[in-house]
Formats: sequence, C-alpha cells, structure tokens
Amino acid sequence: MHSTLAFHWARLVELLYSAERALELSRDEEITSKEIRNKPGNPSEGVGIIEAARGTLIHHYKLDEEGLVKKVNLIVASTNNNPAMCMSIRDAAKALIHGDKVSEGLLNMVEMAFRAYDPCLACASHFAIGQMPLEVKIYDHNKALIKKVQR
Repeated sequence: MHSTLAFHWARLVELLYSAERALELSRDEEITSKEIRNKPGNPSEGVGIIEAARGTLIHHYKLDEEGLVKKVNLIVASTNNNPAMCMSIRDAAKALIHGDKVSEGLLNMVEMAFRAYDPCLACASHFAIGQMPLEVKIYDHNKALIKKVQR
C-alpha cells in the first residue's frame, strides 16, 4: 500500500487489536499476579524499541551506579517518518501549485499530508484541523519568492 492516508486505516486496525488484546491480558491471572515483578541487579544501560501510533520509537538510556539516568538518546517516529512526510508534502504541493497559481485547498492538503504520518506535530500546536498556523512559500527556478500563502 502506497497511500499516505492508509496510515489511518492501519492505526485503526492496530487500535482495535490493542483493545482486544488488553482485555485478554487483563484476565490472565499469571500476568496480573503480584509476583510478576522481576527486579534487576545493577543495570547500567538499556535500550527499548516499541511500535507506537506514529511509528517506531527507540529509547537508549545510560544509568549511573545509583540507578539515575545520566544520558538519554531518543529516536522518535518523526525522525523515521520525515523522508516520507516530505515526499507527501512535495507531492501535494506539486499537484496544487502551477507557477504562481495556487489551488485554494493547498494549505489543507499540506496539513493533511504531514498529519497522516505524525499527528503529534499538529497536536503540538494545539489547533484543530484547518486552523493551525501554516505558511507555504513558493519559489521559482531561480529561488526567488513568487508567492506566500498562509493562514
């Protein structure tokens, strides 16, 4: 599947499965037992990788001898999604910009393109769909600004 909006369908399928699986696990006496915790000895470093709604999250932690975090390296889904997100935004722009003529829906299509990969970028601005501040600058082949579209 090469459709940007297919991410939403995939998230829906994952969400439904997660809810069903969580219910199943909540009924497992072995998992809900008070004897489940395994205390580590003296860990000094740990790496975790998890699949989340936005994509793969990679966490790398280094601890001191007291068990306090001294160094953290996070590779978040936005980093992994960035190339595909840029290509989708480019494709949306190419379809809606012809010289200095810009289709009315440009800002909404650009916003839709990046929200499909990373809804958290848009949520970070605390604006509803179609209301977040957005600016598109259009340049000619000489890199001269020919138009600016914003809301």
